Amino acid sequence: MVSKESRAKIRQNKHRRMRNRFAGTTERPRLAVFRSNSHMYAQIIDDSVGHTLVSASTLQKEVKAELEKTNDVAAAAYLGKVVAERALEKGITEVVFDRGGFIYQGKVKALAEAAREAGLQF
Repeated sequence: MVSKESRAKIRQNKHRRMRNRFAGTTERPRLAVFRSNSHMYAQIIDDSVGHTLVSASTLQKEVKAELEKTNDVAAAAYLGKVVAERALEKGITEVVFDRGGFIYQGKVKALAEAAREAGLQF
């Protein structure tokens, strides 16, 4: 019997391959995105020292209060705007986008486009 590899394992392999190609630096940190079935998370990470500079998720009270649902495209777009605003407050204008092995469509695309519109460059 032929067994298929799980979608989660395929995504993790894609993410590992992507991370071999780029990393966040002090001048241009990495905007990492993770989505679960119920929430989304975005972090801006400086990989040279291994620190998270900015983070936002749909679990945070101030973000969750503005949302009707935490797992739709509108929530992802709002999260992109929030993470971009927090990054600009810290003086971060350019990032490398790490989609985390997820396909660039739907929620991931909405987050990226909202972050671009709010002022982040990638």
